[in-house]
Amino acid sequence: MTEEAVTSDIAATDDDTLTQDEREDLEETSSHVSRIVYSSQDFDVDGLVRRVKQGDIVIPRFGSSSEDIETAGFQRGFVWRRPQMDKFIESLLLGFPIPGVFFVRQKDKRYLVLDGQQRLETLRAFYDGKHAGQLFILKHVSDEFKGLSYEELEPSARRLIDNAFIQATVVDTDGTSKSLNSVYQIFERLNSGGTQLTAHEIRIALYAGGIVAFLEDINRQAEWRKLYGPRSSRLRDQELILRIIALFLRADEYSRPLKGFLNDFMADYRRAEGSDLTEAATLLRKAADLLLQGPGPESLRKNSRQVNAAQSEAIFVGLMRRIKSADPDISPAQVSEAVKILREDEQFDDATGFSTADPFTVDSRLEIATAKFAEI
Repeated sequence: MTEEAVTSDIAATDDDTLTQDEREDLEETSSHVSRIVYSSQDFDVDGLVRRVKQGDIVIPRFGSSSEDIETAGFQRGFVWRRPQMDKFIESLLLGFPIPGVFFVRQKDKRYLVLDGQQRLETLRAFYDGKHAGQLFILKHVSDEFKGLSYEELEPSARRLIDNAFIQATVVDTDGTSKSLNSVYQIFERLNSGGTQLTAHEIRIALYAGGIVAFLEDINRQAEWRKLYGPRSSRLRDQELILRIIALFLRADEYSRPLKGFLNDFMADYRRAEGSDLTEAATLLRKAADLLLQGPGPESLRKNSRQVNAAQSEAIFVGLMRRIKSADPDISPAQVSEAVKILREDEQFDDATGFSTADPFTVDSRLEIATAKFAEI
C-alpha cells in the first residue's frame, strides 16, 4: 500500500465515533474523586448576554492554551445547526423550560462555561443579529416568529426573552491540580449525548497552558504528519504524542487509569518547562524521521488502516531509548528490520492488541520494543 493510499484511508476512518479504547478510558473509574463546592444561581437572559459580551462569562475555545484561563476550552467548536439555534430561541419566546448551564468560577471571579456553550453562543448571535457572517433571522420556527430578528421582535416578545431565567450550577476552583481534577470528574459525567468528547479533548481543555502548544508544535512536524496521516479531527494524533512522551519519561510510574496518568503528566508539565521534556521532543522527532525513511507509515498500523496507538507508542519509545543510549547510531534499514521483527512477534502482538491499558501489558510492549531496537 502506498503512503498516499494509507493517509487517504486514515482520513476516512477518523470520525466522531469514539473507539473502543477511548470509551473504556472514559468509563474506567478513578481511584479517588474529590468533593467540590458548588452553588445554584439564576441568570436572566439579557444579563447572560451582557456578561458574555463584557467577558465576565467566558465561552472558552476548544484547546485554548491561554494560561490565564484555569479550565479553558472544554467544548469543541460551535456545532449547532441553524434549525437547532432557531428552535432554542423560539422555546424562550414561547416560555418553554430551558436546560440549565454549568459554570466554573475561577479565582478572578469570571465564569467559564463548562456546559452550555451552544445555548450561550446562540443567544449572543441572536442579540447581535449575526451568525457566521449572515443576518440572524428566525427561519425554522412557527409563523408567529418567522422572518424576525431580535430587533424586529415585538417589545413584549423582547421583554419575554430578556427576562427569561436560566439556572446555572456554579462550581468553584482555586486552580490547583486537585481542584482541576474535580472539575474533570464533573465534565466526564456531563459528557454524554450528541458527540461525546474523548478523554484527551477534555484533558487539553482542563490543563490549558504551554504544554498544549508544545504538543501541537510536534503535531505539525512534517515527518510526524507523513507518518500519522491527515490531522485527526478528534486530536488522536496529539494524544498519541502525549502518550509517547509521557511513557518515555515516566513509564516506571504508569498505573491505571490511562487518563489519570496522562492528566497528571499534563498537570506537572503544564508550562512545558524542563530539559527532560525538550530532550524527549527532540528524540521523538529523530525517531519519526528514521521511521519515515525506514518502514514508513505502516509502522504505526496493525492489520488495519487505522493507527494503532499501543503499537505506535511502543515503537517510538523503544526507538527513542535506542537513540539516547550509548550506541545511538541506527540506520533507517535497521529500523525497518526491527519493526518487521516486532510486527511478527506474538508477544508484542498480544501486548498491542488486548488489555492495552493494563500496566503489565504496557510494560511488556515497551520492554519488547526496547530490546528489539537494542539488538539491531
